[in-house]
Amino acid sequence: MKTATTDLADCVLVLRPDDHVGVATRDLQDGTVLTGFPGGGHDDAPGAGDHDGTLVVRQSVPRGHKLALRPVAAGEQVRKYGQSIGRATTAIAVGDHVHTHNLGMDDADRAYEVGTARVTLPAPTGPERTFDGYLRADGRVGTRNYVGIVTSVNCSASTARLVADQFRGRALDAFPHVDGVVALTHDTGCGLVPTSEGAQITLRTLRGYADHPNIAALLVLGLGCEMLPAQSLLDGLDLPADKPVRTLVIQDNGGIRATVRAGVAAIEEMLPAVDALRRTPQPVSELVLGLNCGGSDGYSGITANPALGHASDLLVARGGTSILAETPEVFGAEHLLLRRAVSPDVGQKLLDRIDWWKQYTAAGGGTLDNNPSPGNKAGGLTTILEKSLGAVAKGGTAELTAVYEYAEPVRTRGFTFMDTPGYDPVSVTGIVAGGATVVVFTTGRGSVLGCKPTPSIKVSTNTATYLRMREDMDLNAGRIVDGTATVASVGEELFDLVVEVASGRQTVSEELDLGADEFVPWQLGAVT
Repeated sequence: MKTATTDLADCVLVLRPDDHVGVATRDLQDGTVLTGFPGGGHDDAPGAGDHDGTLVVRQSVPRGHKLALRPVAAGEQVRKYGQSIGRATTAIAVGDHVHTHNLGMDDADRAYEVGTARVTLPAPTGPERTFDGYLRADGRVGTRNYVGIVTSVNCSASTARLVADQFRGRALDAFPHVDGVVALTHDTGCGLVPTSEGAQITLRTLRGYADHPNIAALLVLGLGCEMLPAQSLLDGLDLPADKPVRTLVIQDNGGIRATVRAGVAAIEEMLPAVDALRRTPQPVSELVLGLNCGGSDGYSGITANPALGHASDLLVARGGTSILAETPEVFGAEHLLLRRAVSPDVGQKLLDRIDWWKQYTAAGGGTLDNNPSPGNKAGGLTTILEKSLGAVAKGGTAELTAVYEYAEPVRTRGFTFMDTPGYDPVSVTGIVAGGATVVVFTTGRGSVLGCKPTPSIKVSTNTATYLRMREDMDLNAGRIVDGTATVASVGEELFDLVVEVASGRQTVSEELDLGADEFVPWQLGAVT
């Protein structure tokens, strides 16, 4: 049988000259001969030793997985992105498939330096960029115009859905400037110690949605005997004067049927005022962009994530705000974020959250390197270090201006970080509660997440997933690997798409009416 021969540059991405591995851009079969294998300046460089400029693939390497370009002894670090992604558990030879069978965690301490890599982003050129948004009375700007039903407890969830269901279909045809009525239901609210960390997180999340600039009118719906009563969602909130608010308690209102009738009547009363609101040109500095990824693969840190990082930088350079999250998925790359922190206090807040997660996972009998998921591994990711190094690329290069706990209001402009789990619906719920008015969600395996009341832009990391799930994806960043686009060009395209979506263009998740069921506040702590 004839041996396949192809040029290395046509099927393997080498991200840094001193990396031990490259990433296959197509399936490589055992025995494939790769030509154009470069020499190097030291003994373990690619091509060092007695060779004829070729590399022979020693085991089949699936698309998106890693191919060894250098020999690595057992116990030594393996580098990708110019950083350690783990240690070899057995000796690795040039041409080997590098994955879970020969690569494990690297527990070595990383060098922590605060503020040593702060950069000044290039000043924007051309006219001021604007989007068409809803200017609220408190000065914030919404990208959508929803009536929200926020529930204080799971016991009022079904009632909230019954109210919202009355406004589905053609019920809002007479109100073309209302994006919908969304019931934000959840699985908790009672059985919590009100002063506990878990109760405070739940309360903070619900209040964040109640106060969200994409919620133009609000119905708060409670049962009446819960630990977090309906009124607690509003106490102390400085809601804008132009946001109509109604509160209903099922037990006080005569039960479910009576409450549904009252809830429908309350929303019908609010709809004309919401529909009367109009979009006006607003500076893009008023946008708050949520950055999230899910179903990541071996291309995430090469295509969609750095392209999103470029878009984030374009927004931050114009005075806007972006929010990176998923603390378990920056573990192993936190040293890179620390180098961009504007102060020791900001850097310490990030380290404090990492330490909290180490203790939290240990208490549950696990460790932070239990991540990646089976889907991540099937897509080519091996260790949490590799996954995190790709994940932080979503944050671009801007300096880190603030670190927030879950669902805290994000008030500092620039590139920020929020402590959230890596579980996508929970993470995005926290980001939106913090004030994100647009979310960009990158995915390699194919996530279909929506996040009402905020639009979610889905970006595929590779062309195969984009073509397979084209009706669920908004943008294909796989063109970067295909060679038809660059990180910068896709980043600029993505920034333009963010502005268009903020101005009212529907995303595919909005076309499918997704996003209510993905409201999943982080549940933490004991339930009694």
